Amino acid sequence: MDIHMARLDLPSLIHAGRGSINQLPEFVLSTGGSRVFVLMDSFLARAPVSLDEKVRGILKKVNIESVIFSSFSGEPTTEHVNAALEIMKDFKADCVVGIGGGSAMDLSKAASLFGKSQDLSWAEIVNKPILDRYPLLLVPTTAGTGSEATKVMVITNTDSNLKMNPGHKDLIPDAAILDPELTLSLPKAFTAYTGLDALTHAIEAYVSTRATRMTDFFALEAIRMIGKSLPIIYENGENLEERENMSIASCYAGIAFSNASTNLAHAAGRSLGARFHIPHGLSVALLLPFVMEFSLDSAEQRYAEVAVALGASPSLSQKELAEQSIHLIYEYNTKFNIWTDGQKFINLEDLKKEISALSRDALSGNGILTNRKVPSYEELIKVFEKLANKLSYVYS
Repeated sequence: MDIHMARLDLPSLIHAGRGSINQLPEFVLSTGGSRVFVLMDSFLARAPVSLDEKVRGILKKVNIESVIFSSFSGEPTTEHVNAALEIMKDFKADCVVGIGGGSAMDLSKAASLFGKSQDLSWAEIVNKPILDRYPLLLVPTTAGTGSEATKVMVITNTDSNLKMNPGHKDLIPDAAILDPELTLSLPKAFTAYTGLDALTHAIEAYVSTRATRMTDFFALEAIRMIGKSLPIIYENGENLEERENMSIASCYAGIAFSNASTNLAHAAGRSLGARFHIPHGLSVALLLPFVMEFSLDSAEQRYAEVAVALGASPSLSQKELAEQSIHLIYEYNTKFNIWTDGQKFINLEDLKKEISALSRDALSGNGILTNRKVPSYEELIKVFEKLANKLSYVYS
């Protein structure tokens, strides 16, 4: 790892603070936009949240026309992208605003890109020097995916049932708004899933072979902030100060992994999520401790530093601290009901039958090569077997 060469791609503007959603028209007008395609999670566009009415009203005050698209559920697919593009084309949109969790934000990236570049294929994205897309603003309502600051989007191909995650610097949105008030509606379980997703982003960015001094700064700060704030908001979701800290930490983690890459926990987690239709944050959290165990001897010092950032005593030896980092993740998974929630989505016998296919899918995914220790097929089998054994123990 060469930590001396460093490059950082991130949004031109990040606006953080309570009520910052009201800055939406300022961004749209700065792009010359007048017809805004707003892509929003469906529950946000229904009572009691009714965020669609608020957003439409904010834009209407300055005579900006908008159309709301919220006809999707679950993780984003190519079918969702095509449905969004139909409405976007009919409306003649000239600007895209994505509001919601990772699904809404990733769909918004795809809509802004393919709305402007209709003839572009998915396979061409990563090799194009420049992508032509509509202006894009993202507004997260979870503190987890970090998509508002990243150069990647994750979309499931409905034909192959594989998750595509093309990356390109031009997929980074022009601006991001981090309004913690919008995260107050997040249910307790999804507060945990998304928070652990953000923590995994930060940890994986920190141990990535592509880590730099600049990504290390954002990754470690995200780890510290999440370790402090996530347990608090899990117990008290109304704590706006800690919700704000989590929103910023998630964005920091997004900046870190967008520039340094995630690795094995995400490659394996995408495989697990696609086959069992598990929320992304949950699938990644289920695998993280076993991936850390596999990778421990290849990044002992880095995992020790992760443990200190999470609050472990720096007086312990490096080996003890590295092992403590895994123990702390196990504790989070227990405290936040990750193991028991995993049972709700995964039939244990089906998991055992699918381990071979899960391992092959994970090996073909992005992030494998940035793991400090690149796994073989047989080693990945063991990672998934450890998950099965853990869930078997919890079942009993």
